[in-house]
Amino acid sequence: MPETSETSETIAGLAADFDRDGFVIVRGLFTEAETAALGAALADLQRRIGTGDLDRSWAGDDLGGDFNGNHPPYVHYVVGVTHLSPVAAAAIRHPVLLALVQRILGNDHWLYDVDDHGVIYQDARPGAGMTYTRIGWHSDHQSRPTSEIWPGVALTFHIDATSPANGFLRAVPGSHRGDWDAVPGGFGKLPGEVAVYCDRGDVLLHHSDLWHAAARATEDPPGGVRRHMRGSYMGGRPLAPGEHLEPFNKNALR
Repeated sequence: MPETSETSETIAGLAADFDRDGFVIVRGLFTEAETAALGAALADLQRRIGTGDLDRSWAGDDLGGDFNGNHPPYVHYVVGVTHLSPVAAAAIRHPVLLALVQRILGNDHWLYDVDDHGVIYQDARPGAGMTYTRIGWHSDHQSRPTSEIWPGVALTFHIDATSPANGFLRAVPGSHRGDWDAVPGGFGKLPGEVAVYCDRGDVLLHHSDLWHAAARATEDPPGGVRRHMRGSYMGGRPLAPGEHLEPFNKNALR
């Protein structure tokens, strides 16, 4: 897709908003048909792990699902989806998103899709067996604080609109300009925090230093279901072939 002057102006505006707030929502980039196709492709991966057509390792170690006698198991976390789905791989490489990421991170950005985690699909909902119904205040940078891969930009593709019913992002605008490691833990209200609501088909980008949290759903399924695909582009040192990062630091409360 060639970048027209109108598209370039839009991307520049989005990049400016991101620079100010540490996050920005890209709306209207995907049609309803494209969003439905992405959701169907991701749900099919989820189903295939549950039935055994795909190996359970794609459920992501201890994150992935309830395999305790349920038939089929409930799988709420699928890793490496861009390795498994051409639809997912194309979505995260959409030309407009790549142009926006380039404005933010520069020419040497790279997709963090180099290990068995990579880009993930998450089906978050209340209930037993769900290991992620909320997450406390944190910055993404804290997950691997000594690595040289930062800064980064996380992209979240919303299959479902977010709301108090199914949970939503909490963020402190501008906090990415401060100390990424000074964010308080827990779930309490922070000065200046805002609720960030997204519609179906929206793509949310946030900085790796942004202070953010995720609120728990207040309804049971189906109203409490929140499905999305999430991956990150990095602006720091690319990994060497076979290089392993420091272990993931799960510092944010669940």
